[in-house]
Amino acid sequence: MNASVPIDPRDDRRAGLRFPLQAWPAIGAGLLWLSHGFDAGPLGFVLALLPGGLLMGTGVTTLLMPGDERLHHFMAFGGLLGAVFGLGALFAAGPVAGLSLIGLSALAWVCAGRLSVAQTTLPEGLPPFEESWRQAAEVAGDDTILAFMSASMVVPDGDERRAVVHEVREALALFEERGFLEKPAAYHLTPPVLNEVELQPRTTAGVTYQHLRFPSEYEPASDEPGRDRWLSYAPNRTAHAWLLEHGTPGRPWIVCIHGYQMGVPRIDLQAFRAAELHHQLGLNVLLPVLPLHGPRKIGRLSGDGFLAGNMLDSIHGISQALWDMRRMIGWARGRGAEAIGVYGLSLGGYHTAALASVEEGLACAIPGIPATDVARLVWRHGPPGLLRSIEALGARQEMLRRVMTVASPLDLEPLVPHERRYLFAAQMDQLVPADQVADLWEHWQRPRIEWYPGGHLTFGLHANVRGLLREAFRESGLTS
Repeated sequence: MNASVPIDPRDDRRAGLRFPLQAWPAIGAGLLWLSHGFDAGPLGFVLALLPGGLLMGTGVTTLLMPGDERLHHFMAFGGLLGAVFGLGALFAAGPVAGLSLIGLSALAWVCAGRLSVAQTTLPEGLPPFEESWRQAAEVAGDDTILAFMSASMVVPDGDERRAVVHEVREALALFEERGFLEKPAAYHLTPPVLNEVELQPRTTAGVTYQHLRFPSEYEPASDEPGRDRWLSYAPNRTAHAWLLEHGTPGRPWIVCIHGYQMGVPRIDLQAFRAAELHHQLGLNVLLPVLPLHGPRKIGRLSGDGFLAGNMLDSIHGISQALWDMRRMIGWARGRGAEAIGVYGLSLGGYHTAALASVEEGLACAIPGIPATDVARLVWRHGPPGLLRSIEALGARQEMLRRVMTVASPLDLEPLVPHERRYLFAAQMDQLVPADQVADLWEHWQRPRIEWYPGGHLTFGLHANVRGLLREAFRESGLTS
């Protein structure tokens, strides 16, 4: 299931039309925005230039240089901006112009998704599906997120790149010397027992929960590269979680691990439908905040530095997350918890799989849309010029993949029994390509998996995913 093949290489629409029809709505929307901008005064022109320039530029460039998936990302971003800005145009330019701008921009947004679908390659053996406009819209959502991530990425300068490569080489030699590359679980020490936490009641978006916090006490090894830098991140030294707990003892627990750039209550509670898990299914719900996210962030955005910074920071971030979550699980067991399951999304799916390989006694593990290979993701989504410069310094993808062994769910062995491992994933996922999930599925000896024919963000819209979660909770004893 690892080999990737085109969806259908015999279909000319997917196999590389020289002038794809899906580019024309973006060109038309761009022209319409720019034409209205010229008549709207300086401020109106600047506002129209944002969606108009993106749509016109990506549409024309797609015709001239088809195949560059980054163009689809920014075409989708321009389409979404155009649809949103078009609401203002309803009042400024009249209903006909406003509706035209909204409609054509929305069409360009969906067409960007169709272009991405056409270029997506899938592992062999996935269930068949029929292409649809709904699927294209789901994929366009992925493209929009990728455009935002690309635009907000902090690119390291030459000295920082050399420092990254130097640290990776040092860490690789250290990990090899200590046997961690052969036995990666040995890298993760058992954390001390957590006896006391601070709990403060909170309400967000109508959901009442408790804000849990405690000193993490995690430290990389004294001679490990990047240790001092990691310990200098002061906000990250406190562990945080959102907790929905019943007053009656003996209730099952579910640990829900959020994705990249999440870690704030409003988003986390909604993404996992925490209130439903708590009130309707009767579960105690614990939502840990990953290092460098939410109240632990060190940059402008939640998650800055976790994946797009130094590779040793990624390793330390994953290791600290496992450390903190194991302490929280021990604390829950100290409160009488007997059945504790773990369920994560995206980057949280990565941590779910890793946690299931270092923590014994979990009732189930459910990695959803999980990333599994950080180095491969960096090489897929990173700026090509940056990647070429890193390769020129001697750090190729395989080298980074090898140093990540100590924190990789593809190298750690799962401790959860086979019948209580569950996976779900999107066939058309643009953020975490399907081959990443397929690799974990193989490594986990092919447990139950549900594929849905959509994008990364829309798992909750698919009945088979909801069904998998219900059955996983019931089969693992978390619900009746």
